[in-house]
Amino acid sequence: MANFKKDSQQPYRIVLTGGPGAGKTTAADLIRREIGDCIIVVPEAATMLFEGGFPRYMEPHAQMATQKAIYHVQRNLEDVQSANYPDRILLCDRGTIDSTVYWPNGMDHFFESLNTSLEEELNRYDAVVFFETAAVGNISIESNSRVRTESLKEAVDLDRKLRAVWGRHSNFHFIPHNSSFIQKLLKANKVIQDIIQGW
Repeated sequence: MANFKKDSQQPYRIVLTGGPGAGKTTAADLIRREIGDCIIVVPEAATMLFEGGFPRYMEPHAQMATQKAIYHVQRNLEDVQSANYPDRILLCDRGTIDSTVYWPNGMDHFFESLNTSLEEELNRYDAVVFFETAAVGNISIESNSRVRTESLKEAVDLDRKLRAVWGRHSNFHFIPHNSSFIQKLLKANKVIQDIIQGW
């Protein structure tokens, strides 16, 4: 596991990631409420774009254009929150690396196309909290969100790929699937509390 060190002049950043249907967005809001105003949530770029009407096509060039848009919006959302709340911890609902698993030509081509690298993107974050998707327990991941399109099998596959990439971060924390979302949330809250206290 590589030892990544981020620019210390930036606010502390924790990224919540994981496969579809893992409970990240719900957890981010509840954890912020529990921990308090020292945290500001950076919303998920993909959800913002798709709910705003951004087109979604399966053709490879369209997929690449979509993921480029998500990547740039994600980076800029983080930078906006960083500038507006320099004294708060950024709790990011997904991070810039998530787009790699949706990129049709593989991770290396993604970084080359965006003129960046895995190390540079990992260095943006001080800690990674990975939520395993409920799909691994064969539990429905359907929600009220109209942007959720993945099947259970696709969710598990994306979860596995995301974990393989984010797991390279030296401060990686895994929150396994639990049939009780409350128990999963309590575990995640404790992990994040410990991360903040150890900072």
